[in-house]
Amino acid sequence: MDTKLGIPQKEMKSNIKNLTTVLASEMVLYQKTRKFHWNVSGESFMEMHKLFESQYNEIELIVDEVAERIGKLGEKTIGTMKEFLDESILKESSKHEAKQAMVKELLSDHQELTAKIREFIKEADETDDFGTADFLTGILLKHEAQAWILRRYSN
Repeated sequence: MDTKLGIPQKEMKSNIKNLTTVLASEMVLYQKTRKFHWNVSGESFMEMHKLFESQYNEIELIVDEVAERIGKLGEKTIGTMKEFLDESILKESSKHEAKQAMVKELLSDHQELTAKIREFIKEADETDDFGTADFLTGILLKHEAQAWILRRYSN
């Protein structure tokens, strides 16, 4: 069934593709943050453990919201780890990093994702998909906040 939201089908498909990239990237970031939560050690262990937990919990909510936004636009979401890795702009972390390297890697990922989301907001706005533009702006603000916190730990 066609979703008729006043957005031409071609533009809607493009915005759904962008949302799929966000979904995949959020899943990679979620799993990486969770991995770091499991493996952080040393001085300030509990503080970092809780920090990573609060961040992956927020990312988990974002993942669900993005998947639901894709559904609202009339499309099914991807769902396998292979699909997420193929569509993500972020890469997995296969190393067991030291605490400071974990913080820097997560900071870099949040910044990279923030820059990409900014591009997607412009594209959604240009296609009159104001709902998606507004939705992505909310996600952008969450990543800016998480990056700010990580930046404070990386100095």
